[in-house]
Amino acid sequence: MKDLDRIFKEIDNSTEDIISLQTMLTAEPALSPENGGQGEYAKARVLTQWLEKNEFTDIRVIDVPDKRVETGVRPNIIAAVEGQDSSRTCWIMSHLDIVPPGEKSLWKNDPYSVVEKDGKLFGRGVEDNQQGVVASVMAARAFLKTGITPKHPLKLLFVADEETGSDFGIKYLIKESRLFDKDDWFLIPDGGRSDGTMLEVAEKSILWIKFHTQGVQCHASMPEQGVNAFLAGSDLVLRLSSLKETYDGDDPIFDPPVSTFMPTRKDANVPNINTIPGDDVFFMDMRILPSYDVERVLKDIRRMCDAVENRYGVTISFDIIQKVESVPTPADAPLVISLQKAIDHVYRVSARPVGIGGGTVGAFLRNEGLETVVWSRIDETAHMPNEYSILDNLRGDAKVMAVLALDP
Repeated sequence: MKDLDRIFKEIDNSTEDIISLQTMLTAEPALSPENGGQGEYAKARVLTQWLEKNEFTDIRVIDVPDKRVETGVRPNIIAAVEGQDSSRTCWIMSHLDIVPPGEKSLWKNDPYSVVEKDGKLFGRGVEDNQQGVVASVMAARAFLKTGITPKHPLKLLFVADEETGSDFGIKYLIKESRLFDKDDWFLIPDGGRSDGTMLEVAEKSILWIKFHTQGVQCHASMPEQGVNAFLAGSDLVLRLSSLKETYDGDDPIFDPPVSTFMPTRKDANVPNINTIPGDDVFFMDMRILPSYDVERVLKDIRRMCDAVENRYGVTISFDIIQKVESVPTPADAPLVISLQKAIDHVYRVSARPVGIGGGTVGAFLRNEGLETVVWSRIDETAHMPNEYSILDNLRGDAKVMAVLALDP
């Protein structure tokens, strides 16, 4: 316990450094090319320089090629602290990229200039995901400054491209780098609740599909001369929505506990009222319990499309925009139990394993058979105007990470 006391004291004394690092990182908008930016290079350079000045000696940068950005690469950073037992590594993975600030008139301050007020830091990215970045850095630095060695190696992984698909981040690292071993633990501080009680151990499979119905355009007063793609597409929407009756199982670890099949985006067809459209495009967002086979769902979707084609004389094609299947981390996995103990030690709350409908980078790791938990203590202001991170949470999360790494 004396070691923990020393580490906690070091973290408690790091407030000025927390604010300073948050400020420097926020000033470098790490936006992906899809969001009009140049990626994470400038932000990664700031972080790497800070690590080098603050006792980190084992730093590695993995550049992933991307011709769309001026630097030609999307950097991923690893900062390591040696451990007593190398049979397992404790990874803490955060992401460097952010989303755009949105409508700037909704911000009380410049999104890229950190403002401290009432124990909170305001700015784009300060919670998503710089709370994870900075908290993990402060936890690791506390070991370096005190000379205390964690039980297992502690490695901080700062990845690119989380907000737009992870092709230049964790997906690339899993495929190309051979960084991870089957016994490694992964904590992803990129989701949670304000009381710190949510341990995300499972995700529904995600299926996003674009449906294109093709008919024959004609004047609306003479519908027999055409084939109404909008009408056929609308029938298909209703049929697809009924998939919830086929895949009607429930799993109480999730909220909601069922699979969902929701029509979302509808693209414009004809600009005027008196024309029957020959083309119609809509999208579906499907969140499927991991107990169901996504390929089976896709076969049912194709059968529904065939039925609509036969009824209306249209042609229907669909494109999969996103397909992510996820294997859950068991609720009684050693990482889950150790993290529950660490959270209770720091925050005095009982955290419970849950599943979510949204997708995180945790799915990519779980699908490799790696124990992975998404957790942090946050107010979930990510992607909102006036995003903020609470200083007490930054310090507290760093302590939880330290307890997990020390594994007392």
